[in-house]
Amino acid sequence: MNTESMRAFLEIAATGSFQNAAERLNITQSAISARIKTLEERLNRVLFTRKRSGIELTDAGIRFQRHAQNCVQSWERAQQEIALPAGIDNLFSLGLQINLWDRLAINWSEWMAQQAPQTATRIVCDYSEKLVSQVREGALDVALVYSARQGGGLDIQDFDEQELILVSTEPRELNVQWTPGFIFVDWSDDFASQYSAAFADSPQPRLSVSSSIIALEHILKHGGSAYLALDDIRSLLDAGTLHRVARAPVFLRKSQLVYLRDSPLRDIIDVAISGMRQLA
Repeated sequence: MNTESMRAFLEIAATGSFQNAAERLNITQSAISARIKTLEERLNRVLFTRKRSGIELTDAGIRFQRHAQNCVQSWERAQQEIALPAGIDNLFSLGLQINLWDRLAINWSEWMAQQAPQTATRIVCDYSEKLVSQVREGALDVALVYSARQGGGLDIQDFDEQELILVSTEPRELNVQWTPGFIFVDWSDDFASQYSAAFADSPQPRLSVSSSIIALEHILKHGGSAYLALDDIRSLLDAGTLHRVARAPVFLRKSQLVYLRDSPLRDIIDVAISGMRQLA
């Protein structure tokens, strides 16, 4: 079965639109429609229905989605592994939650080059839920995420714990009303729930971002405040560039390592995790 047809299916399922999927795949809408028609004929099932709200998966489409993801990811991984140069025995894939990227990616890749020179490395940055799914499907060997649920043959280890503190470019005390320049960093669903409970009377932030790096760069350039990881900004606090907001609550953010219990790369997983723990 053509993986390009399955890519088209997955893009439509993700975007809810034939047109949007065609734009993301850089093909015409008629081409993507033809791919879906071919796929439905091969499966002898209708995969999408058109409604006023957009395109929706049928029951058959929902059941097929996981298999399509597995097929596409397995094909991509096979292409990567057979293209490995001489002297490289295997490919190790690490997934990092978006706000953990800058803490480990570069130093860890250097560590792996020294400790496992016959292993090529691949690093993926995404949200925790998607990374855990990719570990479960075999597309990633290890993921460092903010939250993971047991099950599906997964091993889950606690990694570390971060303090998220409210900082500002100007010295000030806590203001539960709207504060100019405040940026909400979407650390995770758990953080959002804790924040909402602590600031129940506060209005909706005017600016929200998924990356703490973006938030930090924004407030350093334009002024403002945000909840950031203490370990990431100690030097800025010491230099007086940022100031801890007085009386602001502190939130704890735990991270976890996730990998398949019966992974054939278990020896390399142990090396990779050892390096991550030392670098953290």
